[in-house]
Amino acid sequence: MRITKYIHSCLLFELDGQQILFDPGKFSFIEGLVHPEVFKDVSVIIITHNHPDHLDVAALQKIVALRQVIIISNREVATELKAHGLTVQIHEEGRLDLGVFQLLALPVQHEAILDSPLPQMTAWLVNGKVLNPADSFANNLLPFAGVEMLLLPVTAPFLTELVVADFALKMRPRQILPVHDGYLKPFFIQQRYENYGPYFEKHGIVFHRLAEPGDAITLP
Repeated sequence: MRITKYIHSCLLFELDGQQILFDPGKFSFIEGLVHPEVFKDVSVIIITHNHPDHLDVAALQKIVALRQVIIISNREVATELKAHGLTVQIHEEGRLDLGVFQLLALPVQHEAILDSPLPQMTAWLVNGKVLNPADSFANNLLPFAGVEMLLLPVTAPFLTELVVADFALKMRPRQILPVHDGYLKPFFIQQRYENYGPYFEKHGIVFHRLAEPGDAITLP
């Protein structure tokens, strides 16, 4: 299973010729570093929640125009996208089989943010190996401690590095893929990775430094 990062929390999963895309948000496309055409072979798009850094409606419309794509999300996202002529398959909890991908959806609470209602949000476990918590460090993720790979938000208005480290060590993944860092200039992303990487590796956790759009890793 190959996982390619396209800035922030936009991740492309590929296995046996099938592609699933998570959270194509504005940070991926706003600077022209990533184009919707990159995702012309995607068959399923999953949106964890409706914040613009996870959902770029204009880019989503362009991707859907390239081929027939299934969009999967929650009721809140479905309502928003319906107004833009996009249909969403609602799946908020439990198992979902999509070809070679077996997914598990888990409702989670977004971390606290300033003066804004929290969105409806869903975390996803992919093929029993990769946990995408979205923007949540909620306690109901702890039963998945020991997962092979954790997609770990490493920067956000609601985070400090101590909060990030505490959650990661509670989850005890074998590997970490850092996400949610599209806020940062490239030099500061590197600085953050140089800070987090040795810390987690000291605890026996592999930390993958995927800094450039299109950087990828492969899981057996």
